[in-house]
Amino acid sequence: MSVKKRSISITILACVYLAVGAVGFAVHFRELLAGHPDAPAIELTECLAIVCGVFLLRGHNWARWLALAWIAFHVVLSIFHPIPELVMHGLLCVAFAWILFRPGTERYFRNARVDPN
Repeated sequence: MSVKKRSISITILACVYLAVGAVGFAVHFRELLAGHPDAPAIELTECLAIVCGVFLLRGHNWARWLALAWIAFHVVLSIFHPIPELVMHGLLCVAFAWILFRPGTERYFRNARVDPN
């Protein structure tokens, strides 16, 4: 069995997704309890960030695509917010895409298998 080496950039990015998801979930949980109509969708989005982080660390290729879709979704949402927020999300999207899909990183995600144990 070969051990795939995870790059530090993937490790950091996965931890960012985990932190953003966990902190965002905690911050928005009060809105969920208060019955805010958008709260379930917001909490689902935060849970997806956690899923991205976990499965990026495990080397699953689909997690790269989910992580990119997650940040792209935030770019789209930022269209309705102030311009600096749109620019920041756009720059993060480009940076995340570069980290997730550069050639050296691709090897880590190739042929990820689920451990039967």
